[in-house]
Amino acid sequence: MSSGKFHPKASHPIGVFDSGIGGLTVAKAINELLPNENIIYFGDTAHMPYGEKSPHAIKSYSEKIAGFLIEQPCKLVVIACNSASATAFKQVQNSLPDKNFVINVIDPVVEHLVSDGNYSKIGLIGTKRTVSSAVYKKKFEKANPDIRLKSLATPLLAPMIEEGFFNNKISRTVVHSYLSNPHLSDIESIILACTHYPLIINEISSFYKGKVTIINSAEIVSQAVKQFLETHDLLNKGKKAPKHQFYVSDYTSSFEETAKIFFGGKIKLKENNLWNEK
Repeated sequence: MSSGKFHPKASHPIGVFDSGIGGLTVAKAINELLPNENIIYFGDTAHMPYGEKSPHAIKSYSEKIAGFLIEQPCKLVVIACNSASATAFKQVQNSLPDKNFVINVIDPVVEHLVSDGNYSKIGLIGTKRTVSSAVYKKKFEKANPDIRLKSLATPLLAPMIEEGFFNNKISRTVVHSYLSNPHLSDIESIILACTHYPLIINEISSFYKGKVTIINSAEIVSQAVKQFLETHDLLNKGKKAPKHQFYVSDYTSSFEETAKIFFGGKIKLKENNLWNEK
């Protein structure tokens, strides 16, 4: 893949991928901030959740999907998954024709909080893979050693959301159980270190009652995408209505319903299992 030609154009779509529906929160934020941009989204529903997979598997999945998106062709790849960002970012960079044209969801959040400077006691909830990688901890220690990070793996949340259980009694119970963990006491802000989690932001807000600032990575990443496109003169300034495409590696009704909520009822969901290609 790295030896191929790569000539991104402003009219080309932005490629976004995740293990499932979580990355739709990032795609939606990009769409709201940059309404002229076309988006191609790939949800690897056949392999979700990534947070339970081995590093080797996540790297393999991510490299394959990123290659697919570049071939469309997409002008930029956004890894809208914390587990993949923590585990496979360098792998994806090295697999693409130009390693600069990929953005993860971790670096923009760390940079935002460090530059903001308002929080020294930060909590984090994410998948087992994201938390065990300690990638946020290492990046904060390097950028600002005064920041104290408390991370908690919350493995039930992503599968629960993927199955459509959010904004209901079940999700409230599970969320409150996790956030009540003493390890997350005495924090000023909390990072939602999984792009699925903005879908349960109401439950999280209800628990903290305004006492803890909730860091929504989707909004921060969309700003990073805008800045990148501006820097490389790749903002789509065309007047045509944007066209969004949605792919999944295995069809799920919950994905389709969530995509319709985020992008309107007229979406065309295509099933494309990249690993079954002949």
